Amino acid sequence: MYLTKLLVGVFMLLFVSSKAQQRMDSSYMSSYYVHKVTQFKLMPNTPGEIIFLGDSITDIAEWAELFGNKNIKNRGISTDNTFGVLARLDEVVESKPAKIILMIGINDIAKKTPDSIIVQNIQRIIQYVQMQSPKTLTIIQSILPTNNEFTEFKGYQNKDEHIRWVNQQIANYCDTKKIPFVNLYPLFLDANNKLSKQYTSDGLHLNGQGYFLWKQVLLNKKLI
Repeated sequence: MYLTKLLVGVFMLLFVSSKAQQRMDSSYMSSYYVHKVTQFKLMPNTPGEIIFLGDSITDIAEWAELFGNKNIKNRGISTDNTFGVLARLDEVVESKPAKIILMIGINDIAKKTPDSIIVQNIQRIIQYVQMQSPKTLTIIQSILPTNNEFTEFKGYQNKDEHIRWVNQQIANYCDTKKIPFVNLYPLFLDANNKLSKQYTSDGLHLNGQGYFLWKQVLLNKKLI
């Protein structure tokens, strides 16, 4: 027990030290973020939780109802980024969930966080979960495409090269570590390699059809 605590302590020291050397983006720290995190901390832990973790794209969905599974918990927070997920991971892993299904990174890209830092942060998220809850199956999902024909979220548009690079690096990492990686990106593209209007009303977030496609992909891969 002592050795385990010591190893965790050393990991966290290195973890915090490495974060301090990075370019930090605290834009996730909105009042909405704070309110959601304080709510999550008060929720009771339950056995066999399946946690969807991410930003607004995760937050919007009614995951438990979508899958008809009361064990599913939504831990998406609008405006969140990789730094925000790292800052609240203790609550996420506290229940020792059966699965964590992660999509994160588009807000980092929009704020011009270096791609390499985004990749490093996602790797750290995976490593933290494995350290704190080794029996949890971590499932990583690609960042989705966007569509610049919409103007509501201009700062998120024309980032395709960054999205694809981050996705590829994370896919490579997951392949090396034998971690499930779900490449949603190509499935949501139209003929012009943009987020299809069939699945969005603003060029960034998904509509109902988009979430039903996402659901079907996870079911087909037997990840839910």
